[in-house]
Amino acid sequence: MTGRFMLSAQTPPEELDWGSLRWMSHPPSTGAKQLTVIEVTLSPGEGHNFHKHPDQEEVIYVIDGAVEQWLDRDMKILAPGDSVFIEADVVHASFNKGDREARLLAILGPCVGDGGYELVDVAAEAPWNELR
Repeated sequence: MTGRFMLSAQTPPEELDWGSLRWMSHPPSTGAKQLTVIEVTLSPGEGHNFHKHPDQEEVIYVIDGAVEQWLDRDMKILAPGDSVFIEADVVHASFNKGDREARLLAILGPCVGDGGYELVDVAAEAPWNELR
């Protein structure tokens, strides 16, 4: 296989409590080995709470909206065109600070496991449960 086109109309979003995910590249959809790419939509006032990816680096790129982005214990408000690089095993979180949906592109590599993605939720643990 040389690759695969991923058309938006053929890639339905996965609806979550805090927004949605559209899997643009990962092993089940593309056979990818190195890149998992996810279009993320954060609902107003919601977010993807503190977590980490033990064996994956990540770049989060803001497409639209205002995003309160945490990188370990540092926080910045990111605007469209801004991004953050996150080393493997570093805790981070993204929250929508606006009154309309925020859209991000999350790029992780390499692919891990059958789904290409690993996540360890630490939102209930100190100090992460006390930062917001």
